[in-house]
Amino acid sequence: MIPQSRFSSLLLGAMLWFSLPALAEEHADWPKGHYPLPESGDIIGEVYTVETREEETLLDVAREHNVGYEEIRLANPEVSIWVPGEGTEVVIPARRILPPVAREGIVINIAELRLYYYPEVGEGETPRVETYPIGIGRDGYDTPLGVTKTTMRLNDPAWYPPRSMREEAAERGDPPPAVVPPGPDNPLGSHAILLDIPGYLIHGTNQPDGIGMRASRGCIRMYPEDIASVFDRVPDGTKVNIIEQPIKVAWEDGKAHVQVYQALEDQEHGMQAYLETLAILERHDQEAPVSVDYEQLRGLLEDPDGRVVVLAPAPEPEVLVEEKDRGLYDDLGIRDDFLDALET
Repeated sequence: MIPQSRFSSLLLGAMLWFSLPALAEEHADWPKGHYPLPESGDIIGEVYTVETREEETLLDVAREHNVGYEEIRLANPEVSIWVPGEGTEVVIPARRILPPVAREGIVINIAELRLYYYPEVGEGETPRVETYPIGIGRDGYDTPLGVTKTTMRLNDPAWYPPRSMREEAAERGDPPPAVVPPGPDNPLGSHAILLDIPGYLIHGTNQPDGIGMRASRGCIRMYPEDIASVFDRVPDGTKVNIIEQPIKVAWEDGKAHVQVYQALEDQEHGMQAYLETLAILERHDQEAPVSVDYEQLRGLLEDPDGRVVVLAPAPEPEVLVEEKDRGLYDDLGIRDDFLDALET
């Protein structure tokens, strides 16, 4: 007879074993960009490849697979944006490190050109994160950083061109209308979520090719289908944390993983971000000493491509031949004059 404790363990193991395929199937059916929160660590998703179809552009592939312009371009530098050709292999950079902030509400990492949404889940539901490519403010119209919240959702919003745009257009002799009604010419698209920062919104767009670029006047743009998918699920008053984190670090299986989006010299607060990265690595080293190759890290900071990269261990220091170590070489028949020349 099997002891009661042993029987309970076997029963629990069997339940877990048979539930694994169901869980895997459940997650496989999730939309692109939706992931269960990792039980440990900060890495989600995987890199994979697809082949282009006839007359499909690289931007078409990006939109279908939940990535933006900069991401798809960096992952496929040799592939033509507009005419990749049928059957061309395209890398989809879907492996990411979660931003190093609280996993609640909406997190927008402008350095990454990406939005993360952590929806509240009911009892028995799998905690998850949804991530979407975005467009943000161009130079001179920087998207503001800080913690704010959503205040109102507008379906089919009208667009009122800001004063600065009206003045610029008037100088060109082409003044815009005072208001643009809902429709294909409306740059807000069909959905808008107002933020508690006057004049700033998360909204759709009538120019989806600009997603993944710094092209707006400060607002956060999303693909029309993406803003539509979250519009009814983001309650008014949802926390929104807008950060600039060009370097992200995570640990998995005792190895340091780094994801870099902007070259250090191009970062407004590059040195601060670099020092924070070193501090994260050193704090982990103190808890569980793991050496990393800082030369490799420097190379990633000089030429980033947005990939999640495993940092190699630090190279072994070169060992000089000391006088006390000559015995081994003498035993091998190596002459002293050769050793002297080696040391010189």
